[in-house]
Amino acid sequence: MNKKANMKTALGLSSFFLPSLPFIHIFKGYTRSNWAGDWRASVNVALLAIPQGMAYALVAGLPIQYGLLGSAFAAIFGGLLGKGRFITLGPTNATAVLLFGVFAGLGMINQNGMGSESALLILPWILCFSGLFLLLASFLRISYMVQFVSRTVITAYVTAAAFLIIANQSKHLLGLGGKGQETSSTFWGILHNTFSQLGQASEPALWLSLFTASAFLVLQRTLKAVPNVALTLVLSSLVGMLFEHFGWKVFYLDSFESSRTFLTVPEPETFGMHWETILWSASAVSLLCLLEGLSIGKSLAARAGERVDSNQETFSIGIANAGCAFLSGMPASGSLTRSSLNVQSGARTGVSNLMAGALILGGYFLLGDLVALVPLPSLATLVIFIGASLVKARQIKTVSQATRSDGIVFVVTLGVGLLISLQMAIFVGVITSILLFLRKVAEPEMVEHGYNEDGELTEFSEKTKRAEPEVSIVHVEGELFFAAADLFYEQIRRVGEDQNLRVLVLKLLHAHHLDATSVLALEELLDYLKEKNCHVLLCEVRKDALRILRNSGVLSRINRKNVFPHTATNPTLSTAKAIKRSKYLISGERAKVTIYADRKKS
Repeated sequence: MNKKANMKTALGLSSFFLPSLPFIHIFKGYTRSNWAGDWRASVNVALLAIPQGMAYALVAGLPIQYGLLGSAFAAIFGGLLGKGRFITLGPTNATAVLLFGVFAGLGMINQNGMGSESALLILPWILCFSGLFLLLASFLRISYMVQFVSRTVITAYVTAAAFLIIANQSKHLLGLGGKGQETSSTFWGILHNTFSQLGQASEPALWLSLFTASAFLVLQRTLKAVPNVALTLVLSSLVGMLFEHFGWKVFYLDSFESSRTFLTVPEPETFGMHWETILWSASAVSLLCLLEGLSIGKSLAARAGERVDSNQETFSIGIANAGCAFLSGMPASGSLTRSSLNVQSGARTGVSNLMAGALILGGYFLLGDLVALVPLPSLATLVIFIGASLVKARQIKTVSQATRSDGIVFVVTLGVGLLISLQMAIFVGVITSILLFLRKVAEPEMVEHGYNEDGELTEFSEKTKRAEPEVSIVHVEGELFFAAADLFYEQIRRVGEDQNLRVLVLKLLHAHHLDATSVLALEELLDYLKEKNCHVLLCEVRKDALRILRNSGVLSRINRKNVFPHTATNPTLSTAKAIKRSKYLISGERAKVTIYADRKKS
């Protein structure tokens, strides 16, 4: 029996800490109808992912093969370890521009916008630790904590990322060359450098960029069903060849060798030199991957009437990032465009992602020399379109004007992202939003209402004197956690300063999240009022609050006759008992009853 119990306990612990491995059952019950939908979706996603991967690599300042390999292996890992068709993993514009910000902050971006050799050495370490952080979140089942990051922070971060994308690609759109020099790491610095070189702009690059933009817009309007990004690059490459024929020089992408030597091993020396930046950046990447991936998956699943396993998807994203660290990839997250296309194309299972990754990997082996035919201004133009699509005017208006706190969080996050760095912006934004929230819930204001000499109900000031002994009933509402404990104590103490106050009744029905700090504050309050010959009664005490008072030992130090639990079947009974008890305590004195309300500041 003990052996069976131990085995059962071990299995229970493993199921709690270890996510499942869906690939074990991925082909069980797989039908021909599933194959048709998954194959169609995988082809469409691959045709979109190949040019997108190249573009995101360019955004991050990486050789384009990093975008292709990252797209391929992330989709494969997602197909094997993800639990559905709603999240297609791969590089995204947000993670790419975050990576660029890291490189630029370390001075690892050359004037041509590409990362140096040092950037390629630090990348695997960032991916390793971002994968490790995501795996820990999955094992400990704490991926739900992303809900503490507000949409205001995300909107501001994505807006800052969009501006940085546009500014960084503008040099390629204008045909500005230059190698070997360092570039700025901020939006304003990049913009200043670009404007200072406007006199060196290339006319062929400008015309080619204009053609690319026009072709893309026309295809988007007339042929929405075809892979417009890939088709636009093909047309632009043909126009680039025509320019070359007439002697107009255009910059092209660098070709790469499609060999099997894409395995990489992180160098310990690099970690020793930049460990602080690596850990900081990996934290930002993992947080962003969680926010993007889970929000996209939940949204698409909700439309289909299904749900996603957040813990399992976090596990697959973590493995994808860790795998890309050793396979010359780049950060992998849930891609909105690819995930949406996968579902809209009729994907039935996660096998569609697996096949899409295989097709992208096949494209990598076929495109080594062909990418040298893609004009750099054309790809930069498409990247700028991608960046511009991230700026949502309606969302910006909503998050910046909804409340004063939201407006402050938006401005702070956006400002830090544009002026300092993107990886710092997301953390500053989260901390700012949490601090403002704590300030909001931890600032109660006690307001006393009573009848004046004319018999009208009015708000009394702090200087109002009670002409006769009083029984005061105080509604304590809101959060009573540690941050609000001192204010709660001060407000109630202020009420108890009047010499005519005989009984104070605290209604705790809507007081939430008591903790040790608030319980200690309550005990100190009881001692203070006892010295002033004022009795304190607790009524409408919920079971959870009563349990906290009992476990902390405070209930045993309170006269049990002065505590009245809440009765759900008769909500007013507790208060009635408290008033009856109050009449007994004042020994028949004539007393007035005043009701206080707890009002939150907005």
